Amino acid sequence: MKLKIAVLPGDGIGPEISVQGVKTLDAVAKRFGDEFTYTYALCGAAAIDAVGDPFPAETLKVCQEADAVLFSAVGHPKFDNNPEAKVRPEQGLLAMRKQLGLFANIRPVETFKCLLHKSPLRAELVEGADFVCIRELTGGMYFGEKLEGTEKAYDTNLYTRPEVERILRVAYDYARRRRNHLTVVDKANVLASSRLWRKVAQEMAPQYPDVKTDYMYVDNAAMRLIQDPKFFDVMVTENTFGDILTDEASVISGSMGLLPSASVGEDTPVFEPIHGSWPEAAGKNIANPLAQILSAAMLLEYFGLAEQGAAIRKAVAASLEEGAVTPDIDPKSTGTTESVGQWIADYILSH
Repeated sequence: MKLKIAVLPGDGIGPEISVQGVKTLDAVAKRFGDEFTYTYALCGAAAIDAVGDPFPAETLKVCQEADAVLFSAVGHPKFDNNPEAKVRPEQGLLAMRKQLGLFANIRPVETFKCLLHKSPLRAELVEGADFVCIRELTGGMYFGEKLEGTEKAYDTNLYTRPEVERILRVAYDYARRRRNHLTVVDKANVLASSRLWRKVAQEMAPQYPDVKTDYMYVDNAAMRLIQDPKFFDVMVTENTFGDILTDEASVISGSMGLLPSASVGEDTPVFEPIHGSWPEAAGKNIANPLAQILSAAMLLEYFGLAEQGAAIRKAVAASLEEGAVTPDIDPKSTGTTESVGQWIADYILSH
């Protein structure tokens, strides 16, 4: 298969892990006879520094002309520590989601047997945990009407029925491909927007009689993720709740550096690690590239290249088993961002 891929390295460790993602895709292409071409573009703090815009029009054009986007991370302390900054790297991420119509964020959470000891939860709680968090990505407080003053501020948590229906359809489709269990997370006992979510979900549930649908308040879901993560199969929720719960869920595996994600919707899909830009590690060659590499696997699987995606997943599992990892996984390891990426590429080509 031929794919045109837009590569957005972004900030911090982004450029380093991005190289390893592309290296992995090149290894897959060589082994399976695919053809992947890449176009690079600026975003985040790097784009602000270059052109004053965290998601320039040229970057949008590159994304729209591609089949998929391999994105890394945005964020820089010089903006984080300046509450007066009018332009921020994260605004580029929000703009990308909005302008590409990426309304569904898909974050798989799974554990690796060789890393159960790294999880902050007891091994018997997390062994076998395998679920997907689906977060609505273009509505809610992040995009609603805002007021920011010195005496009063607000963010409006606005949702419409079509927005809720389309994300629920994505969630039900995922549940049908997995274990036919969907948990709708809201705060319907307090929030009007959540009552709309629950009402729409209750109306749609009979259309999916093969899927068990249950409903859970967000505070209860936060507790259940810690007490019994194996309860979940597919979880769907609104933007703000999803942002918090997916970060909570990410540590179950033992390292945020292991988890990829996809954002899909109306235009070009985006595939990215969940861990952020970690600017303190930039240029040190210590960042874990596995989440970026697994994001490349999700990209291939999105286009039906299941065998190619499986080859990447097999290589990642082997690297964990063999100890070809960065120090965040094993403090005794001498592995680097570059060496781990090369190990993965070599494994794909030789197995």
